Amino acid sequence: MLQVLIRYKIAFHIAFKVSTKKKGMSSEELAEEFEIRQKTCWEFKWKIQQAMQSRGRYPLKGVVHVDEFYVGCEEEGGKRGKGKGDKRLVIVALEIVHGGFGRAYAKTIQDASSVSFKPFFEKYIDEEANVVTDEWTGYMPLKSTYKKLKQTPSNNDKSFPELHIHIMNIKSWLRGIHHHCSEQRLQGYLDEYHFRYNRRNNMDAIFYLLMRRMVKYEPKRLNNK
Repeated sequence: MLQVLIRYKIAFHIAFKVSTKKKGMSSEELAEEFEIRQKTCWEFKWKIQQAMQSRGRYPLKGVVHVDEFYVGCEEEGGKRGKGKGDKRLVIVALEIVHGGFGRAYAKTIQDASSVSFKPFFEKYIDEEANVVTDEWTGYMPLKSTYKKLKQTPSNNDKSFPELHIHIMNIKSWLRGIHHHCSEQRLQGYLDEYHFRYNRRNNMDAIFYLLMRRMVKYEPKRLNNK
């Protein structure tokens, strides 16, 4: 019984650290701090990340910048691939508020086509938003729904400075904290990052919100295949 209580206590501590620390914690850091196996921390952190997924209840409004970027993935053994085949494409949207940063969401996608873009837009962006993208043709079909969508030259990313700062921050976080990020688990890390990011001004309640989500939804089962 005592061992069970200890495990529960550690689980609460891990969830607290992952949700409240500004940059979160890697499974290696958690394993060292709590003196348990790295794989155990990695598996439990994956369950936490599932609870961090956005429910899509608060779509982005106002001015919203959208772009895609590639993330290089490493498998757990540390083997780094080369070329686009070893990278995962991500679409990201960021609210621009008085020249600063608002809320944001990101999702892995198969390709840069309107078919891949559409579900992301429908879930995360209000139809009345003033969406701004680059001139990539994949965005053009979305104008039938997003009437205010405007396409502008990227100008080597200079047209979207706030968005590309956000993208650089995501990439720096992945490289600096986690080191290894498999293609299958990348979405979980994106969800974790934006769960904290979108609540950066309400950190006092973030752990409570995470706990409420974790007890409300069905238990998550690992699929290690």
